[in-house]
This record gives sequence, structure tokens and C-alpha cells, in this order.
Amino acid sequence: MTTPERPDPAVPTATYRLQLQPGFPFAAAAEAVPYLASLGVSHLHLSPVLEAVPGSPHGYDVVDPARVREELGGEEGLRELSRTARRHGLGLVVDIVPNHMAMSPRHNPALWEVLRDGPSSRRARWFDIDWEAQGGQVLLPVLGGPLGEEADRLKTDGDVLRYYDHVFPLREGTASLPLPQLLDAQWYRPVWWRLARTELNYRRFFSISELIGVRVEDPEVFEATHAKILELLHEGVVDGLRVDHPDGLADPGGYLRRLHEATGGRWTVMEKILADGEGLPASWPVAGTTGYDALRHVDGLFMDPDGFGELQGRYRAYAAPQTDRGGDWDATVRRAAYKVLTHELAAETERLTRVASRLCATAPETALRDRAPWALRTALTELLVRLEVYRPYSPEDAATVVTEEAAAEARRAFAIPEEAGAVDVVRDLLLGRYGDGPAHVEFRTRFAQTASALRAKSVEDTAFYRYVPLLSATEVGGEPGGPAVAPDRFHAYCARVQRDWPATGTVLSTHDAKRSADVRAALHVLTECPERWADVLTEVSRAGQAVPDGQTAWAAWQTVFGLGPAEEERVQAALLKHVREAGLFTSWTEQEPPYEEAVARFVTAGPCGVPGRKVAELREALEPHIRANLLGAALVHLTMPGVPDLYQGTEHEYRALVDPDNRRPPRFGEGGGDKEAVTRAALALRARRPEVFGTTASYEPLTAVGAAADHCLAFARSGEVVTAVTRLSLRLAESGGWGDTRLPLPRGRWADVREPGREFTGEARVAELFAASPVALLERVPE
Repeated sequence: MTTPERPDPAVPTATYRLQLQPGFPFAAAAEAVPYLASLGVSHLHLSPVLEAVPGSPHGYDVVDPARVREELGGEEGLRELSRTARRHGLGLVVDIVPNHMAMSPRHNPALWEVLRDGPSSRRARWFDIDWEAQGGQVLLPVLGGPLGEEADRLKTDGDVLRYYDHVFPLREGTASLPLPQLLDAQWYRPVWWRLARTELNYRRFFSISELIGVRVEDPEVFEATHAKILELLHEGVVDGLRVDHPDGLADPGGYLRRLHEATGGRWTVMEKILADGEGLPASWPVAGTTGYDALRHVDGLFMDPDGFGELQGRYRAYAAPQTDRGGDWDATVRRAAYKVLTHELAAETERLTRVASRLCATAPETALRDRAPWALRTALTELLVRLEVYRPYSPEDAATVVTEEAAAEARRAFAIPEEAGAVDVVRDLLLGRYGDGPAHVEFRTRFAQTASALRAKSVEDTAFYRYVPLLSATEVGGEPGGPAVAPDRFHAYCARVQRDWPATGTVLSTHDAKRSADVRAALHVLTECPERWADVLTEVSRAGQAVPDGQTAWAAWQTVFGLGPAEEERVQAALLKHVREAGLFTSWTEQEPPYEEAVARFVTAGPCGVPGRKVAELREALEPHIRANLLGAALVHLTMPGVPDLYQGTEHEYRALVDPDNRRPPRFGEGGGDKEAVTRAALALRARRPEVFGTTASYEPLTAVGAAADHCLAFARSGEVVTAVTRLSLRLAESGGWGDTRLPLPRGRWADVREPGREFTGEARVAELFAASPVALLERVPE
């Protein structure tokens, strides 16, 4: 048997994401290679492979970037996986985490050295620590209570300090000191974990104190933290990269340029969340994003805009007044942002205020002088909560991000007009109007990093759980206030992608998705029948279950509708995470056991009890339309511009909720069904005809004609392949079906890829095109 040649690693034709963990190591991935190669993907896409906290189920908590993770099989295990993949014609793409490392001294040798030796440590430059705050000690929020209550549990043991499972290094010559003096003598200070909210003096990942920011903008730090990955790239073990959370970096563009040069231009995508209408900086030397922008556009095709509006109204009537003040998306985001800045990110806000105050106090410009810290803090807060994107990247970019309209709104937050001048001071500093010295760069950098953390926490981790008229719209990168996407808007998006970023990543399901694509496909149908959904909720709500609050009940019922029959434990876990993230009645740090117990009882008795059967019956009745959405989204994703990434298990129907539900080890070869058939056909075509879908390909919208034309979404790739899918199939059925609607095809004869005996020319009758399936994939027949 001859071994297939390895494809050109420059640009994958399709990738397949695997979530590595101790229960699914390199060896398990290697066993799956023959099956994955048979699907038609060109590369395996691996979650982080470097040494992480022991037992980590995801690998984003890296502790040693110089080593491949032993729990996964070590470097030899990764190399063997690469060899196995190579024998089957596959390459490897790996996830890297430049923004942060785990705040776990006992496992992180670089951090151990810094805590032991302080700012004079050779690795002190690795970590983003404000040594001028907290008396020059790194605040470690690890104690279960105030120090006075926990002091007896702090024990010296040789040259280390122990607190339960925590182990910290002792500064040389301090081991024999009494505890109070010993703690004062260290380069760190263990404190009650609640102090992290306001006192922390190191940059972290969002509000996660267990992850400390890394200063990869420093060339020495970049080299030290990327040496192993670059070695694996240059030796051909790895072919491409996915960059996690570049928005947390001091200079994302500079980092990406350095990475591009160091890798020799390998295919690299980054986890950049683009707001609706936001473009990727054209100067960044990357293939594009990981694809959340594509997810938003594909999902939106299968939502009815009018039905969504009616669903919003039904939601407000059902959940009010317990919704976040009426269920308005923009207002929900704004209120969530205020809450995050004053709670989860209070320490970051204070650090930014300190930088601004210091800059104003020492600036030669008189316009910056005499600015009270409280006024600067207020100005910063009011501008930050009004950002509609994750962050600015330059003074020029800041003008379009921190707009004059936002500044005008921010000024109105000041009771005394003279104090409102702080807003202009902050904005002018961001726009670079007072110079470009080190202090000015630091201020702009801190503002951008705080902005990205705020956007992620206030939108993805708060507002998405507070605003729930349609759960499938609350997805990373989504626009829940207006999620529907018209066909012409989708075509315009695809044309831009093919022109500007033809090798960008595209996704429908990811390890960070709130719900898998197939769960969302079911939920989309509710925009086509909001009245039926409301009627069912009215009926099940009469069953007598004690509803904790209307917002949570609405979300719970939609969860079981989207998921379908499932174990109660999965629904319970997802709803508990939902209410804690929402933070309206309980939270991760201020838990309210009576409320959480009420939610659990409601889920058991309602959505997962007898009343839940009514929701299941509605789902069963709508199954043909769910199937149309599911297959349509899959085929569009696999044939639109960009490089599709399939999340583990999604080649067949895959129903999963938010992590950790969606990070369970995959089972291969147990699928089958329509979705897998469509997936295999599209991937095989991509592998066989890479020129049709690649960077030099073309994208041409096709427009159906007839009464039901709006229900057919179609496009051609390079004049050689046609994709056609059904959208809003329930509305279509209610209006009488396809009738004589036709799809004009490009010249020539066109064969059905899945059923080669079926051919079409000229204007194909859509009813015939979709006779056996709500989707069709056609290939031009050679003359």
C-alpha cells in the first residue's frame, strides 16, 4: 500500500479540532488518525500541547512553555502523533497561549524563581507585575479567609512555605523568621482570595487570578516562551498555529509580526472576536481569525428577523420584570460593563487610573495637570463601557473606537461640567495628542488590555446569560440584539473574505461555544414559530413548578428544546453555570444556595420532568426544519470562503452545551446519518479540488427566482461547484412550498456530488433540486 503524499502545509484545506487532556492524550489522537484522514481533512488541530497544570482538562494553564506536556505523552508522544498523521497525509496545527501562564508556583519554574528572587530575578521580565504597588510584593489571593483566620495553616518547611496544597519559595535567609516578619520579608504576600477583586497587582486573563499575564512584547520573553513551539515548527512536527486571545497582549500587531518572522510565514489564525462591522487590521501578517465572525454570519442565515422580533416581545412579557430591566440588548451590555468594572475588574481599573494619574501629574502640558484620580477613574469607566469592540490597536484606531459621540455621553456622567474635562484628557491621551513617550504608550496599552478583558467579561460571560430571548444568538462573536443575516449580507461577507482573507479560519462549533451548532440549529427554528413556542411555555408554566425567575425559566426551557433528550445532570450543570454567570441572583463568588437549590428543583420538576415532554413534542414536530438548518449550516460552512475547522464529533449530529459539557472525550466512527454524509462529500470535494476553494478561488452568489426565492441560499465556487441550501423551511412550508421557484445555474451540466446520477442544467427547479434533501452540492461535469 502506498502512503499518500502529505499536502502542502502552507494552507490547510480543512482542520479537525481535538481537545487533548489526560484522558485523551497524543496516543489516543494517533489511534483516531486513520478515521480522521478518511473524513477528508488535511490537518489535525490540537488544543495546547505545552506543559500545563497537572490534571488540566484544557491545557490553557501553561506552566512551562519549554516542554511538551508529559500527561499527554511528552515530546516523543507528540512527535509520534505527527509521524502517524504524516503517514496518512495529515499535518498538525496547534493552539498556543502567548498571553498568560498558570499562577501555580509549585509547577511553574519561571514564576517560582520570580517569587523567590523578586524583581532582580532574570525571569522577572516575563510577567506583567506592577512592582510599585502593594509595597513591592506580588499579591497572591490564595487564602480561604483573612490572614488572621488562616495564619495557623501557613507552615514553613525547609526553604518553602506551605498552605494546604499551595507551595511557595522562601526568600534566602528568611526561613527562621517568625511568621509575621517572614511574610513581610517575601517578594509576595498571601492574602484572602476576595482581595483579588480590588488589590491585585499583576495582569491576569480576564478576571481569572489563577492565570498571570506574560510580557511577550519583550523580545527576550518571546524567545524564551516560543522556543519549543518554533523548534517543532522548523522540524516539521507542527505545520501551523492558532493563537489564543491576542487581544490581551500589549501589542498584538507587533507580536504577530514577530511570530510571522520567526515561523517563516506558517499558516496562523488567531482567536480574534470581531464585532459586527469590525474589520481585521490589514497590516497583521496572519491568515485571519479562528472564525467566530463566520459563525455569526452562517447562523444568522437561518433566523427569521420578523420572528426574532416577535420572540423578543414574548420573552419580555414572560420574563419581565425579572429580566435585566426589560430585555434590551444594548442596555444589558452597558449595565453588565459597569458591574464588571466595579467588581471583577476593579483592580485593573485602579491600575489604569494610577497610570493615568501619574502621567497627568508629571506631564509638562498644563492641560493634563490638576486631574483628580476620581475624575480620571470616572472618565475611564464611562469611556470603557461605551466601547463597541474589544479594543483599539493604535492612536489612529482609537479615534474610531473611542468616538466623540461616546465622549459626549461620558461627559454627561459628571455633575460638575468642569470635572468632565477629564474625559477629554483621557481621550486625547488615547489619540496620541500629547506625545508618544513611554508613559503615554503604557497608558494606551493598559487601556486596550483593560478594554479587551471588559468586553469579554461583560458580553460573553455576563450579558449573554442575562439576555436570552434566543439562546442560539448568544454565541461568541454574536449580535444577540439583531442576529438575523439576510442572504445579500451573507454574500457580501463571503466576497470580502475571499478577497481579503481567503485563508482565514471558519467554525460552527468550538471548545468555547456556549452551545454546539446542532443545538443552535434547533433553536433557530423558534424564530419561525414564536407563537407556538409561547403557547407551549404558557402550557408548561401552568404545571405548577415553582419558577425561580422568568429569565432563568425561559433559558431552561430553551436549553432542553435545543438539546433534546439528555441526562438531567447535563442540564443541571449548564443551568447552574448560567445563573452564576448572569450574576443577577447568585454568582461564582457570592453564591446564594437557596436560589441555586430552587433552580435545581425547577429543572428536575419542569424541563427535565413531565412538563418537559410538551417541549420535546414540539421539537419532534419541528424535526424536519431542525434538520434543514443543521444540514444547511454544515454545508455552507464547508464550502464558503476560508478554511473550515470541525470540532471533534461534529461530522455527525453533535448536541453539546457549554464547557465542560462540550469537552468530553470524542467517540469516533459512531456517527452516520445525513450530516456525516454531507460532511464527507464536502470535505472530499475540498481535498480533491483545492483550487476551487483556495486562496485564488472565486465566490459568486446565485439568486433563485420565484415566489419562494428567499428560502434558497446558493453560491458558486470558481465556476466549478455550487452549494444550495434551504433556509427558513418552516415559513416555506407554511407558505405552500417551493412551487415553480427555480435556481439559474452557471453554464454547463451539473452533477449532484452525493448522487452523481442526478444532473441539472440551466434553471433547475428548486423542488427537484431538494427532492431528497434540504441541501444540494453540485459539481460541473467536464465537457
